[in-house]
Amino acid sequence: MEQPPPGPTFEIGLNEREAEGIYSNLVFIAHSPSEVILDFARAMPGLQKPRVFARIIMTPQHAKSLLAALEQNLGNYEKQFGIITVPGAGAEKPDTIGFTSHPPVEKARGER
Repeated sequence: MEQPPPGPTFEIGLNEREAEGIYSNLVFIAHSPSEVILDFARAMPGLQKPRVFARIIMTPQHAKSLLAALEQNLGNYEKQFGIITVPGAGAEKPDTIGFTSHPPVEKARGER
């Protein structure tokens, strides 16, 4: 299978605050016809409800590109460090902490 030619390269800016990153062990995923919404949250013992630390909104096309990039990068990670195991995978009822999906988000009237 032939690889497509690489896209253009460009430099990105990364401020000190963003370079620190945000830890997330939970993401809520919702979508509308024109967006995919990722709410990255942190669930901690003793806290009644998780807090969202970042919301990323992207087109479905960009979300699909992100999925492909994650699959490729995790494949590379597993080649280097070994298979990633997911606790509770294959269990009848998954743990409450982890990644989940929500029903589509309804848009406000008149919004496109």
